Order: sequence, then structure tokens, then C-alpha cells
Amino acid sequence: MMVGTLRALAVLAMMTALAGCIDHANDPVLLAVGVPVNPPAVAHGLCMTDGNAMYREARRQYELRAQLTGYAEADELEAETIARAAAHRQYVACLSGQGYRTLYAD
Repeated sequence: MMVGTLRALAVLAMMTALAGCIDHANDPVLLAVGVPVNPPAVAHGLCMTDGNAMYREARRQYELRAQLTGYAEADELEAETIARAAAHRQYVACLSGQGYRTLYAD
């Protein structure tokens, strides 16, 4: 019984220590425009999920277009650029729908 409690406390302490290691330096500041639908943390999480899905879809579509046009290998840099741009557009559009505007620190 005592060992289980100590083990649970050790896991909790490790999780607390590791939670401080999350890097939010490049996250945008969400500026509320009007009346937001969700709190900023919830909106960011939802829209990151949408952006990640768009990234994967854009990569898949690029590879399919490369196969259809007869290129043996897709250009990795171009595929990455197109996928990142599509993901960013989706993220910004999603946040706009949630009632936020993104501000990035340069």
C-alpha cells in the first residue's frame, strides 16, 4: 500500500516537473475580436488539430500530383512549403471562426 502511494507521488512529481518544459515561445498571441466562441487555450487546441490535418492532407495531395504528372520523386522542399502554408491558412481561418486574430512576435 505504502509503495503504491509513493510510486504515485513520484509519478505526479515527475509530471509536474516535466510540465514546465513545454515551450510556448513560438505560439501566437490570440487577440479576441468581438465575442469569442471558446477560451483562447481551447480555440488554439482545436485549430492546431485542424491545421495538422490540413498539413497531412496537403502533403498527400502534393505526392499524388507528383505521381500523376510523372515525377518519380516529389520535391521535398516544395512539398513542405506547400503543406506548411496550407496548415497556416487553415489555422488562421479556424481561429477567425472562433473569434480570434493571431499576433506573432517577431
